[in-house]
Amino acid sequence: MREHSIGIPTEADWPEIPLRDLCHLVSRGTAPTYVENSPVLAIGQRCIQNSGFDASNARPHDRRYKRVLWAAPGDVLLNSTGTGTIGRSCIFDKSNMFMVDSHVTVIRVDRTKAEPRWINALLRSRWGQRHLESHCYTGSTNQIELSRSELTWMSVPVPPYMEQRRIAEILDTLDSQISVTSRIIDKLQARAHGLIEDLLASTAAEKTPLGIHLTQPPKNGFSPKEVDEWTGLQAIGLGCLTPDGFQPRQLKNVPARDGRNKSALLNDGDLLMSRANTRDLVGLVGIYHDVGSPCIYPDLMMRLTPVETCRTAYLELLLRSNNSRRQIQGLAQGTSESMVKVSGASVRQLRLAIPALFEQDRILSIVDTVRLEIDAQKRERNGLIRLKDGLAEDLLTGRVRVSEAEAILENL
Repeated sequence: MREHSIGIPTEADWPEIPLRDLCHLVSRGTAPTYVENSPVLAIGQRCIQNSGFDASNARPHDRRYKRVLWAAPGDVLLNSTGTGTIGRSCIFDKSNMFMVDSHVTVIRVDRTKAEPRWINALLRSRWGQRHLESHCYTGSTNQIELSRSELTWMSVPVPPYMEQRRIAEILDTLDSQISVTSRIIDKLQARAHGLIEDLLASTAAEKTPLGIHLTQPPKNGFSPKEVDEWTGLQAIGLGCLTPDGFQPRQLKNVPARDGRNKSALLNDGDLLMSRANTRDLVGLVGIYHDVGSPCIYPDLMMRLTPVETCRTAYLELLLRSNNSRRQIQGLAQGTSESMVKVSGASVRQLRLAIPALFEQDRILSIVDTVRLEIDAQKRERNGLIRLKDGLAEDLLTGRVRVSEAEAILENL
C-alpha cells in the first residue's frame, strides 16, 4: 500500500484507501463525433479549468451516437493526456446532457464512502500532482497519457465523511470569494478599457505619423543563443508582451558576452513592440521594467524611443487602443496567419493623435486612478488564493482541523 500512497504527511489518524475502493467508476471517456448543433455536448480538456468546469468550451456531439460515457453531477473530471493539461481536475456541476471525450477520465465517487470534492482537492494538491506524475503518467513529450490502473491503486487519506464535507465546504467558500473578486476585476477592466478609449478619442490633437514623435527609427532586437547555466544576463521572450503590457516571464539565460553590446541592453522604462507574431498578437506593446538582472530583447521585438513631448506611458496607452491595433494588424505582412510581421518603417507611418504634455498627463492621471482600484482588487484576490492554498494544505494533512479553519473564515 505504501508504494501507492499519495504521500500526504497526515497528522490525523485517517486510514488510507485506494481509489478503486472508494469509487463506482474510474474510466476514460469516448471519442466524440462533432456536429454543428446538438443538445449533447462533449466535455474536452479545455472544459476542465483550475477555476472549475467551463461549459463554454464543450462542443456539440452527434446525439445519434449513444454509446458514450455520460457525465453525472458530482463527477471528478481529470485531464488524461498532453503536457500542460494532464492532471488538471474539477468537479462536474451541470445537469445537462454532457458526454465525456477520450482525453478525460471520470472518477465517480461512492458518496457513502467519500466526498467528491475531497477527492478533487487531494488530486489538485501538490502531493496529488506529484503522485500522478511519478506513478500514473506514461509516454513522453506531448504523447503523455494517464494510466487508469495506476490511478485506481492510488491510496488516499479518508477522514470521516462529515469532516471531508466540512473541509470541502470551507474550500468552496474561499473559491466563491475568489470568483466574486475575479468578476469584480473583470468588470473594472472592461470599464477601464471603455474609459481609456473615450479619453483617447476626446483629444482634439491632429493625427500625425508616429515617426515624428520618435527620437530614432524603431530598433530591432537581437538573437542571442540560449544557455542552461546562469550567466548574469537574460533575454526576455516574446511572451513578455501581453495585451495587458509587459509581464516578466519567459526569461532565458544567454551568454554574458552578449551584454557587451550596450545597445542591446534594456533600460528601465523602455517601450517595446512585438514585430512578429500571429495577426491577433503582432504589435503588442509594453514598458519594460527591471527584472532583477540585466536583460536584452529578442529580434522579434523593436524598441520605440519617444521624444520629450511624448510620454512613454501615453504612447503605450495609445498603441494599445483599438484604433492603433487595427492599423498595426492592417500593416502586418505574411503568408500565414500564424506568423505575420510588421516593419519599423510601417510602424513609423502609424497615424496617432498625440496631444500636448498637460493633456497626456491629465489622461494618464485618470487612468492611474482606475488602475489603482483594479490593482487593489487583484491584491485582495491574490491574498485569498494564498490563504486557500495554505489552508488547503493544512486541512488535507490534518494539521489544522475544521473548527480552527472555520474560525479563520469568520475573521475574514
